[in-house]
Amino acid sequence: MEMNDANSNKYEATLALYNTNLNDEDVQCKVAELIETKVAANDTEEIKKLLFNCIDLTTLYTTDSEESVMRFTEKVNQFDEVYGELKNVAAICVYPNFAEIVRDTLEVDGVNIACVSAGFPSAQTFIEVKIAETALAVSLGANEIDIVLSVGTFLSGDYQTVCEEIQELKAACKEAHLKVILETGALATAANIKKASILSMYAGADFIKTSTGKQQPAATPEAAYVMCQAIKEYYEKTGIQIGFKPAGGINTVHDALVYYTIVKELLGEEWLNNKLFRLGTSRLANLLLSDIRGEVVKFF
Repeated sequence: MEMNDANSNKYEATLALYNTNLNDEDVQCKVAELIETKVAANDTEEIKKLLFNCIDLTTLYTTDSEESVMRFTEKVNQFDEVYGELKNVAAICVYPNFAEIVRDTLEVDGVNIACVSAGFPSAQTFIEVKIAETALAVSLGANEIDIVLSVGTFLSGDYQTVCEEIQELKAACKEAHLKVILETGALATAANIKKASILSMYAGADFIKTSTGKQQPAATPEAAYVMCQAIKEYYEKTGIQIGFKPAGGINTVHDALVYYTIVKELLGEEWLNNKLFRLGTSRLANLLLSDIRGEVVKFF
């Protein structure tokens, strides 16, 4: 896509409305203080139940097959029978070629079907392929689409192409929600993360998400802090509530509580539900269940 001066200035003008001149050490200090002073109070059974209900239960392996994805989905069906007193996960997240299997297998209400799309996890393919993959996933049952920001294009300063891609993919989603993965580990700085957050929201993201989980570092509390700051400022300017999803490297209940705390402190109670807060993980489900039940649970 050719750079158009008026258009490229539009994106620079949007960024100019926000403070993107962030200091990484300053962010680290604020996050460390938050973790030290606020997380312990959120270590309750009630909050762990909420966190479980915010999970995008994810299987994104080279070894996934129709049979394995069907079994994965059946576990979510069985959860309602075995743990009827708990709210189920928020969504099942799979590759697009498995959307139909999940749709045909899923029997419980309130669990969405999320698909990674648009050349996940690198976003390195033709925009036509990205659009086709997204449209196919939606037509086969996905009601949430997780795409990856074109990180290389962003880092080269071509904000117009980055935003126009998101707009085109948002259109291909139709009614489905669009989550834009920033791959914060590759963006490297707080300033870049803030800019990528703002541009993604401006271009039509319903959610912004930290990472694919396929690149290190994945989600970090520092990236989450900057993204939630951006969501808050965007909401104050536009009145539009954008969701937040950390993903990748969420290995412990404490990790999940850290992200919960950041959302609570920066965005407030309104964001503490699975309409606006998700956790992308597979291993966390059993850990949260174990904590809630007070015994080792290996259900998923």
